[in-house]
Amino acid sequence: MKKSLKKSNLTGWLLMVLLVMGSCNNEESNSVEEDTTFEIAELVASDEADLISEEIANIGEDVYSTEEIRATSKSFFLSNYLPECVVITTVVTNDTKDTSIDFGGGCEMPNGNLLSGIIHLSYAKDMDAATKTIVLSLENFTFNEVAVTGGATLVRNRANDNGNPQSDAVASYNGVWPDGSVASFTGNRTREWVEGYGSGFWADNVFLISGEGTYTNKAGDVYSRETISSLRRELSCRFIVSGVLEISKNDTTASLDFGDGTCDAKGTLTLPNGETTEIFLKRFNK
Repeated sequence: MKKSLKKSNLTGWLLMVLLVMGSCNNEESNSVEEDTTFEIAELVASDEADLISEEIANIGEDVYSTEEIRATSKSFFLSNYLPECVVITTVVTNDTKDTSIDFGGGCEMPNGNLLSGIIHLSYAKDMDAATKTIVLSLENFTFNEVAVTGGATLVRNRANDNGNPQSDAVASYNGVWPDGSVASFTGNRTREWVEGYGSGFWADNVFLISGEGTYTNKAGDVYSRETISSLRRELSCRFIVSGVLEISKNDTTASLDFGDGTCDAKGTLTLPNGETTEIFLKRFNK
């Protein structure tokens, strides 16, 4: 009888150990699955953050290039991009130009984005210089109701090796969305102005964008983003129309292909396991 009890107790302990081990293995497996999952909602949110950074840089460069063209061509030039509700004020010192781009309590851009607050630019007064450093900062700024803080530094060349204007931007922003979600996003990017420079018609402006950056969501998850094939941004379209972006999270990598040049919200996401799925990028579209 005692032997039988001993065997029974031993068997019970073995079962408990096996159950605990199995539970631990399941937890580890679930943890790995969660770590390697690319949440579509977060990719869409990071794309919206990219749009904010792009548009701020585009507005700053548009205002600067208007000044540059007027100074170098010695004639009046108007880009026709900023609407009448924007007030631009420039203060000239001995060495610098400080420009404020004021959107007031709310000003709708030609592409439908609603901005408020002020973008500040500061750069050297000499407009004949072929290379210029532009410091960009924000004051009480919102972008489609996202409260944005931070700034950027742009090193702008009037003509790169292709003869096109180009800016190398280092940016760091924080955003608070209307639903209370927060994110920080940084970037180190090159924007080449390949079409439309100096035409006076904003909708024909086209940029090729390359570089890398990070997006950190409310939970602290960090998504690293690197351009594999230059992203083509046509200002007449809300979305990136072509190019490939590589996105990494927790040592796993996916890629996002923006398409063949068609202006649409579609992108093809290739997951770490090789599976592909079509996703839709809102960029603040309802």
